[in-house]
Amino acid sequence: MSTSRSVSLSRRGVLAAGGAVGIGALLAACGSGKGTAGANGGAKGGPWSFTDDRKHKVSLKGTPQRIVAFTGTAAALHDFGIDDQIVGVFGPTKLKNGKPDPQAGDLDVDKVTIIGNAYNQFSVEKFAGLRPDLLVTNMYEPGALWFVPDDSKDKITKLAESVALTSSRVPLVNIIERYAELAGSLGADLKAKKVTDAKSRFEKAAEKLRKAARSNPVKVLACSGSPGLFYASNPGINADLMYYKSLGVDLIVPDHLDKGGYFESLSWENADKYPADVLLLDNRTATLQPKDLAAKPSWAKLPAVKAGQITPWSSEPRFSYAGSAPLIETLAKAVESAKKVS
Repeated sequence: MSTSRSVSLSRRGVLAAGGAVGIGALLAACGSGKGTAGANGGAKGGPWSFTDDRKHKVSLKGTPQRIVAFTGTAAALHDFGIDDQIVGVFGPTKLKNGKPDPQAGDLDVDKVTIIGNAYNQFSVEKFAGLRPDLLVTNMYEPGALWFVPDDSKDKITKLAESVALTSSRVPLVNIIERYAELAGSLGADLKAKKVTDAKSRFEKAAEKLRKAARSNPVKVLACSGSPGLFYASNPGINADLMYYKSLGVDLIVPDHLDKGGYFESLSWENADKYPADVLLLDNRTATLQPKDLAAKPSWAKLPAVKAGQITPWSSEPRFSYAGSAPLIETLAKAVESAKKVS
């Protein structure tokens, strides 16, 4: 994985926290509370229940009508057809210029209340004011509610029940299926043309990547850059990388992983530790991009950089068919056209 927007240390961790912080500290900061009774401000219809990936069964008197979710989670649910029920979001939602953060996907960020645009900006008061039925977020470590601050999680989870879906350690497609299951329980029509077309595109993209990896077996390194460190990501724990590897992509596996297992942090002097033909570079706004990295001699010397074989990596993918299909297509094209240079 990488830094800031990847998971644990990465998923908005390293750079967002202002440097290479400890993975355990970051996850502790993101919280791991258990939900209690919800407020049911807008629940209606018959009884509703859902068992999340903590094996926590949430039961309400009716289908939740007022949902507050992590931005990326809300965007994925939106892709499956859940829209008006999402009343609030927390996490990276708007950029400094006012445009939607990439994690917001196709979500209309002007229609929802932003109760925190970055880590530790979760406003309990705004959350309570929304009278939420349900809080939904990702879970990168067992029991940890992503972007729910640890110091206020008890207050937050007393205001509404919570659902957490795992976002790592299982392949991307499995997580997407869980999101579809949740969306379906919330009333989404999973047979709607928008959804079935997106699934078809996803499946075609996956097959294209499989064929590209088979016909042109180049070595790929998923990575991320910060001012002081270069991060080599682990395809054995990041959901998207796990899936790409299962399709045959020759993703490099770091041999000295940092605590948490998401990546190996390297000094820039050692950025060439893993020779690669293609660099899958973390493209989150908090990470360094090629134009920022150009001044680093060790970056410029990498064979893949010299060959111009760098492709963007959305290291916090949107867990929907619509959100993930374009990412797979981009990688397939990069693998297909790459030359061996390592």
